[in-house]
Amino acid sequence: MGRGIAQIAAQAGSTVRLYDTQPEVVARAVRELGTQWDRLLEKGRMDAAAVQAAKERVRPAASLQDLADCELVIEAVIERLDVKKSLFAELERIVGTDAVLATNTSSLSVTAIAAGLQRPQRVAGYHFFNPVPLMKVVEVIAGLKTDPSVCEGLTAYARQMGHTPVQAQDTPGFIVNHAGRGFNTEALRIAGEGVADFATIDRILRDQVGFKLGPFELMDLTGLDVSHPVMESVYRQYYDEPRYRPSVIAAQRVAGNVLGRKTGEGFYRYVDGKAQVAAESAAPTVDEMPPVWVSTRAARRAELYQLLKELGAKVETGQSASAQALTLVAPLGFDVTTVAVVERLDPARTVGIDLLIEDAATKRRVLATNPATRADMRDAAHALFARDGKPVSVIRDSAGFVTQRVVATIVNIASDICQQRICSPRDLETAVTLGLGYPLGPLAMGDRWGPTNILEVLFNMQTVYGDPRYRPSPWLRRRGAIGLSLLQEES
Repeated sequence: MGRGIAQIAAQAGSTVRLYDTQPEVVARAVRELGTQWDRLLEKGRMDAAAVQAAKERVRPAASLQDLADCELVIEAVIERLDVKKSLFAELERIVGTDAVLATNTSSLSVTAIAAGLQRPQRVAGYHFFNPVPLMKVVEVIAGLKTDPSVCEGLTAYARQMGHTPVQAQDTPGFIVNHAGRGFNTEALRIAGEGVADFATIDRILRDQVGFKLGPFELMDLTGLDVSHPVMESVYRQYYDEPRYRPSVIAAQRVAGNVLGRKTGEGFYRYVDGKAQVAAESAAPTVDEMPPVWVSTRAARRAELYQLLKELGAKVETGQSASAQALTLVAPLGFDVTTVAVVERLDPARTVGIDLLIEDAATKRRVLATNPATRADMRDAAHALFARDGKPVSVIRDSAGFVTQRVVATIVNIASDICQQRICSPRDLETAVTLGLGYPLGPLAMGDRWGPTNILEVLFNMQTVYGDPRYRPSPWLRRRGAIGLSLLQEES
């Protein structure tokens, strides 16, 4: 991390002094920076003069005293509050009174780091993401006593280095690590409930929503020894807020050193760096397809009728299903079992389909059975919806399916960030798309698939689970009630 920050600072024209308690680490960093710039020269991304100038700007520091005339000091040491506080106390005695002290902490309080210093107003958070040269976002965090001019200067310097700055208040997880709780934690809950296996959840979220990596692929890439402590940190700092509750699945793997790619085994097993994933089962063959009846309360009912027509289904349109019909429901937030009971449908013939997102925009269809669904009805639904070649996943019954649960949780947590005024909606979208690589920012997701639909999913899941983790954010409730865009700034 420190090496990456040094690289972009030197490329921006700054003289950079690198210090570490281990001199050999600094020497290696200088060598690796030189190698990196030589590669950029070979690829034509920098010319020879720029490379030579950048190399000359990076200088090893033998001690902290060598930083005495620096205008800005950025620490990137271990994530321990006592270590950071001690370092800043020592730096304060060395640097000039106008020097800015910035912490690259990803989860610790900037206010707590600055506490006890004589000049806490010059301390701010400056959170970069790895690899720094490629991850173009940086969070600029004001502590409780940070002078606004300090954040203004850090914001301008981030732009000079070619990065996009976003402003955040000093709250647990800041923007990116806070907003990211919905993706991994909800996926772990879904897996923990036995709704689907890791690979199926990953496939659904890649193919239905457009995430580049599924949550379990992402955690394996990052390493659970990194991601699980962040989950625990945010949860504890928010005084055990249910929305952020970590999973025993992740804790058990950390205890067993099953961390992901780095250990060769995580949620997947890796051979030569490649995840070993079993192939999906082929769609079943059904000799005679039953007629299909669609619930009058199904989401996107007209769209579902059109899809069934295109797939060649025989559709019943009566007030109720015949004794032979496959019954389709498309709930938002409710489980198939609840819908079958409330609508007085035969659960043995009832199958659910997830239509939060319009079918034409997805690369996969997701069906859900209930505990009483007959095997022949499950297979008929699977075969029918696979007729045009689109992959189909069949999962166990769950309020909200997979996509609804994860998307609604992401939007709800993002809305709560706006409710707390941790950052502006625009900075939230920028931070998440650049820092997490989501296909849409969380608020854009809410707008894309409808704040009222997201609210319906949350309200209904809260009803089914009786769990406060699905309690809708007041900010989301107000906007959904009056039809405002989630991206619209408040006056």
